[in-house]
This record gives sequence, C-alpha cells and structure tokens, in this order.
Amino acid sequence: MTKFNRFNHLKSNSFTQKSAVINTPEQPQSAATLTSLKQLGWNGFFQQQLITEAADYAGIARVSAHHRSQYQLLTESGELSLAIHQNMPEMTVGDWVLLDKQHQFVSLLERHSLFSRKAAGSKVEQQLIAANLDWVFIVSSLNDDFNVNRIERYLALVNEAKVTPVIVLTKVDLCDDLSPFIAALRELDAKLLIETVNGLDKQSTQALSHYCSEGKTVAFIGSSGVGKSTLVNALLGESSQITSAIREDDSKGRHTTTSRSLHLTHSGGLLLDTPGMRELQLADCEEGLNETFADVVEYAKQCRFADCQHLHEPGCAVQVAISNNQLTERRLQSYQKLMREQALNGASIAEKRAKDKSLSKMYKRVQSNARVNKRG
Repeated sequence: MTKFNRFNHLKSNSFTQKSAVINTPEQPQSAATLTSLKQLGWNGFFQQQLITEAADYAGIARVSAHHRSQYQLLTESGELSLAIHQNMPEMTVGDWVLLDKQHQFVSLLERHSLFSRKAAGSKVEQQLIAANLDWVFIVSSLNDDFNVNRIERYLALVNEAKVTPVIVLTKVDLCDDLSPFIAALRELDAKLLIETVNGLDKQSTQALSHYCSEGKTVAFIGSSGVGKSTLVNALLGESSQITSAIREDDSKGRHTTTSRSLHLTHSGGLLLDTPGMRELQLADCEEGLNETFADVVEYAKQCRFADCQHLHEPGCAVQVAISNNQLTERRLQSYQKLMREQALNGASIAEKRAKDKSLSKMYKRVQSNARVNKRG
C-alpha cells in the first residue's frame, strides 16, 4: 500500500483559531476518506490541552508511522513527513503533536494511554509501541500458539496502559472444540471480552467492526502468524498488509508486519498493526499486573501476615484458595514470576536512566569549562 492510498486529500476543519490548514497536493480517491481530526481520534481530552498550551503553533497532526529517521504524520489536509531531531521527545504511533507554519515540531500533547514494553534482547531501555489507544486486540490462534501465560503478559501490559483489552481467537474454522480455550480464558478473568473469528470470512470478522467506530483507535498485538494482518485486511476491505502462512512443523508464524502504522477503516475507525512479538519482557507494570491478577491480589489481602510469601506460612489465604480449587498453583506462580521480572527490569532501566543523566551533566560541565578556558 503506497503512502497516499490510505488517505486521500483531507478537508480543512479547524478546532481553534490557532489551527491552520497545511496544504498538500490532492490525491486520488481512496476507499476510506478522512474528513476531520475527530475521525483521527481527536477528542475533548486533547482539545482541553490547547486551552493551556503556551507554545505558538499552526497545525495539529497525529503520528501514523515511525521510521528510522522520520515520523509520518496525518493532518486534516494531508500526510506529512517529520524528520527526527535529537531535541525532540521520543514519540510513537498514535501520538498527537503541534506543528508550526513550516510543518516543524512544536510540542507533544499529553497521552491518555501509552502501550510500551522492555526492548527485546539485552537492551536496557523501554520501547514505546503505541499511544492514545481505545482498544487492544490480543490476538491468538486456536492452535499450538494459544498460551495462557503469554496472554497474561499481554494483559498486564494493556492494563498498565489503561486500555481495554479484547481477546481475539483466530482460525476458528480449524478448531473442533472452542470450550477448552474459552474456559482457560475465563479462569483469568470472568469478565474478559472474547471474540472468535475466521479472518478469511468477511461475515465472521464483522464481530470486530463495532470496536472500530469513528474516531476509535484499535491496536493488534500477538505472536507472528496468528492472523493480525489478515484481520486488518478484512476490516479494511483491502489487502493493505502482506500475509504469509505459518510453519507446518511447529505452528509458528513468520514475521510479515515489520513496522507499526495506522490504517483508516470504512467506518471511520483506525487500526494499528504491530510486528509479532516473540520476546515480551515486562518492566514497571506492577499496577497492570495487580489488575491482571486481581484474584491473587484479593486472596493475598486476606493472609495473616502482610509479607506472606504464600508458601507454607500459617494463615495464608492464597494457599487455602488453591486447596479449595478457587485458584490454581499455575496462576500464583505466573503472578510471582512476572512481578519479579518487572521489578528487575524496571530497576535496570531506572539505573540506566540515572547513569545517562549523570553522563549528560558531565558532558555539559566539560563543554562549559572548555568554553571558559577558550575565552581565557
């Protein structure tokens, strides 16, 4: 899908007297047409920030893609490219920014939600994934990919981001019995939103359409090969994303989406596909974990000792719940493992930030002393 096939020429629809049209050449008609910032997800939360915004700006834009050296932006009047500079804050797909008359960055608006994770591999840093989401589809296929422990990880990240999760089980046409999968998810949370679909069946995927109403932003996350790109194509009504088959020997998927980007649907909603995540480490998401494991937390509150390790301590309500089949040992172990992981990764990231800050101060002192010495 080319740069302008997703979005045609956009009409002006200013929100404030400061807003100005940013003109770009008119493009050919596309299936989904953008007509206003509201359709891009603009709402009162962001509008309120303009009242107190001290910076002088001329336009409003939303980040639609993040490349190595530039951001792709969507405005009411067209699509722009914004070069990444060192003095700009770190941004991600879904962010709202203010621009000056030369289409240069002015400021980043406060986010109402932010989805992030610890960077894959040995990197000690946090990776931003998407901002200002309304729903997150946690996609898992009804085959060997289905993994409750992995879904708990996704739920912790989504809950930490303050976004509503929806479990989307794909390839329902290849599954003879759904009940074990549904039962496993209900053990995590009886109120979980669950949808079962066949991504290749248009009628089946219609169950997801009501989440993609005008101005709502939906992100897809999940392992490679679970059918995220197929679902995006089905909801867009066109093959905007490349798809490929899973490996037959182990049901593992191949990476087909390599970057994150926003796509406009016929109903006015926005879809954000993400690359498959084979490594998903948690960091600084204690609140999200406590919400994901609310049952474990609730039983822990009833323990006799505040520092109970839930092993063999007297008066341990968690162990009583496990004995009464109200809680599983797997659930407790998963919670404890993820809590240790997020605490360790969070501490490592905080330590790196402190070192970077200290180095930055040292560089500034050296540069300042050099200027003084030069002046003599």
